Amino acid sequence: MKTIFNIVLGLACVAETLNAQDAKTIFQTAEPWKQETDIRADAVMVYGTVDKPNMTFEQRIESWRKRGYGIQFMTGVAWGDYQDYFLGKWDGVTDHLREGQREKNGADISHGHLIPYVVPTESFIRYMKEKQIKRVIDAGITDIYLEEPEFWMRGGYSNAFKEEWMNYYGTPWQDQQDSPDATYLSNKLKYWLYYRALDEIFSYAKEYGKSKGLEVKCYVPTHSLINYTSWQIVSPEASLASLDCVDGYIAQVWTGTSREPNYFKGVRKERVFENAFLEYGCMKSMTAPLGRKMYFLTDPIEDRAKDWTDYKINYQATFAAQLMYSDVDTYEVMPWPDRIYQGLYDIAGTDKKQRIPRDYSTQMQIMINTLNDIKVSDCAVSGTHGIGVLMANSMMFQRFPNHDGYDDPSFSSFYGQTLPLMKDGIPVEIVHMENLPFKQTLADVKVLIMSYSNMKPMEERYHQMLVDWVKNGGALIYCGEDIDPYQQVPEWWNKSPYAYHSPSEHLFELAGLDRKPAAGKYTVGKGKIQVIRRDPKYFALEPDGNKVFKECVYSLYKEVSGEKVELKNNFVVQRGAYVIAAVLDESISSKPVQIKGLYIDLFDKDLPVISQKKINSGEQAYLYDLRKITEKSKAHVLCGASRISDERLGEKEYSFIAKSPLNTTNVSRIYLPSVPKEVMINGEHFDWKSNWDKKSSTLLVRFENNPDGVEVNVKW
Repeated sequence: MKTIFNIVLGLACVAETLNAQDAKTIFQTAEPWKQETDIRADAVMVYGTVDKPNMTFEQRIESWRKRGYGIQFMTGVAWGDYQDYFLGKWDGVTDHLREGQREKNGADISHGHLIPYVVPTESFIRYMKEKQIKRVIDAGITDIYLEEPEFWMRGGYSNAFKEEWMNYYGTPWQDQQDSPDATYLSNKLKYWLYYRALDEIFSYAKEYGKSKGLEVKCYVPTHSLINYTSWQIVSPEASLASLDCVDGYIAQVWTGTSREPNYFKGVRKERVFENAFLEYGCMKSMTAPLGRKMYFLTDPIEDRAKDWTDYKINYQATFAAQLMYSDVDTYEVMPWPDRIYQGLYDIAGTDKKQRIPRDYSTQMQIMINTLNDIKVSDCAVSGTHGIGVLMANSMMFQRFPNHDGYDDPSFSSFYGQTLPLMKDGIPVEIVHMENLPFKQTLADVKVLIMSYSNMKPMEERYHQMLVDWVKNGGALIYCGEDIDPYQQVPEWWNKSPYAYHSPSEHLFELAGLDRKPAAGKYTVGKGKIQVIRRDPKYFALEPDGNKVFKECVYSLYKEVSGEKVELKNNFVVQRGAYVIAAVLDESISSKPVQIKGLYIDLFDKDLPVISQKKINSGEQAYLYDLRKITEKSKAHVLCGASRISDERLGEKEYSFIAKSPLNTTNVSRIYLPSVPKEVMINGEHFDWKSNWDKKSSTLLVRFENNPDGVEVNVKW
């Protein structure tokens, strides 16, 4: 029986179904509600419209809705359970499997049996509209996510793709492996096909929703441009900013993407935190000019089978990286909770498997519950800001295959421009070339680094925008020898009225320089252009290859800003009460960082109160700053492994309901204005004396979670 008392300092919070479009935290699942996966985010993205045994799509939706979740929808746009389409049950056409992506040797590229990666033809687009999207909107869902618009670079050999080539270019299909021109044109077409698909499907969704009196929002969950280029996949990426029908994105960044090995000082290895930091920054930059909604994703495990210790270490790295971006506070807290809570994975150092350890599930739930609380902050991550690296979608056009003996191992041309600076503690900013038409894109950039060794400008107007920015006081560093085999692909710079041998010639001529300026620094209006005649891949591939590059960046930054670059081995940011820190290895120092004060350690499942935290090289930390508690007279839960609701605050009494998945353990730390006299958990006395921390005035409670709720009542 619940304790009833007068509400003096607060009002009861009644749990009710959220408006899904206001959701701060979300997750995706193809399963119905279960006690074991009731993670209590704001909204659930119900995945796919497939009717399961004894349960329709609509019944799956209802199973989550009646538990108070906002309902959204997600499905794949490049693959999915669309057997009714591929087997001809939808329209009677039995050869839709020809629309799958195919390699040169004839092998189909698939995501599973009868789940090919798709060449998004007009027929497939029509199917997605009429069979998938219409049913979703008819079910009352107004948030639609079409994930992973992916065309593999090694694909492009199916008859469907060859027909799309003829329709788009008006010329016979070319084998992408025959020449750099064919590679570039093939990947450019793959990019456009998914741009068209998203445009048409989302436009239909909005129009159909409007016809039913509904405002439909459309989102693209996608890997970063960094990851897709590394993994040799083509996707529309930043060009989607030009589509009014796209309302936002999910940054699909997790251990699986961020552990992709890269080179630094000639050593190829995993650098998970650094990679995740760059990936989240890449995604944030993609949408920043338009202010569209961005969810950041992390995953407590990953697609590849590893052990639980590996998952935990890398989850902490990616989780810390996402929180470094204080202007984002909406999150996909996890994908596929059934896999996380009920899958079997290795125990480190043994040949045994087990479900998620209690210690890890407690820590994970502590972490994801902070995401319901953490807010956008004006506090930026520590370090010198205003140094950016330019990227373009065309990076995806020249990664596979290699031509003329030129290669770019592990995408080193990009990492050569970013990792040397990151390792010196500089929060490198990513700038998307496609966003240059938006004035605010370069508003806070002082030094911009670019190269045409790994990308090409798809529109000539970008050059005028860059030159105008330099003339107004910006500093541009151009790195490259312009010798890669894509310099003369059929693009605007070598078509009438132009006849440039490389796109940089047009850029330099606009700036009033020689078409092929020698290495050196040049004054252009109020700004500077620094030319480094070295392919940036060598800044990563060679042990001492980044020395001259860094000297140029740091010298030019001081010249245009009047300030020295701050060199350090760490990143730290405070967002309200939350402190996030990372100490880099391979940096200018291996010295650990000491953070002193009064904190709760949020990466420790026991939530200890500590006066200092030592963060060693290659580690991250997540802390709750107890000095930030301002309402000293008000009891409240500071952090814990369950979602809190139904809070009631009396003169000397506080109660709440804690909900979290079955078969998990809750650990929570509660701030109290005074020493407790009695603590009851589900009507039973709890030994508070050994769990009271006097210096922080906090009480630690521990109990088994229940999705139906556990009542905690404290008197003082």
